[in-house]
Amino acid sequence: MSSSDTQPTNASKPEGNAPKYLQKPQILARESVAKSRLFHVESLDLRFSNGEERTFERLTGADRGAVMIVAMPDPEHVLLIREYAAGFEDYVLTLPKGLVDPGESFVTAANRELMEECGFGAHRIEPLVELSLAPNYMRHRMQVLLATDLYPKRLPGDEPEPLIVETHAIEELPTLLLREDFHEARAIAALYIARDRLREEKRNSEADLL
Repeated sequence: MSSSDTQPTNASKPEGNAPKYLQKPQILARESVAKSRLFHVESLDLRFSNGEERTFERLTGADRGAVMIVAMPDPEHVLLIREYAAGFEDYVLTLPKGLVDPGESFVTAANRELMEECGFGAHRIEPLVELSLAPNYMRHRMQVLLATDLYPKRLPGDEPEPLIVETHAIEELPTLLLREDFHEARAIAALYIARDRLREEKRNSEADLL
């Protein structure tokens, strides 16, 4: 058991409505429950600061990191891909994304994935936000990056079939949400965050001209 498993989180005195941080639960035992080519299920026996004990299961991984790219061929539109989602046994519309290869930075990985999945590279890539997914069950984190100033560039990828690339207006997100094939929470959050960033940049640019 490492000290990081049991040491309470240091927290300063809460101000206003800021939450009071609790002591992290003590990890009593951990056990590998199941493994496959992609997934590792781990069981954690925990004792909380109030004495309650529970067993949690979680998915663990190599923690290589992952990227999701909001790629804009022009200031009004974004590239989306249509790919088969085995979890739903159907095709879904989402943003290009993928794992970070060993030795890659997030920016390099984002540009590579963009070339593999959409056939474009980007002269400008900037970080937007870091998102998690189902944190009660996994510690997977995804870096969302905004890619602009695109240029044609295709790299071979590992997709089993060619991906269909679509162009959609970023200001038409409410219309996209009405579609049955567009429902990935990370992609939706990423697009709204990118849209708001672009709106803010436009307002600041217009204010500078006054």
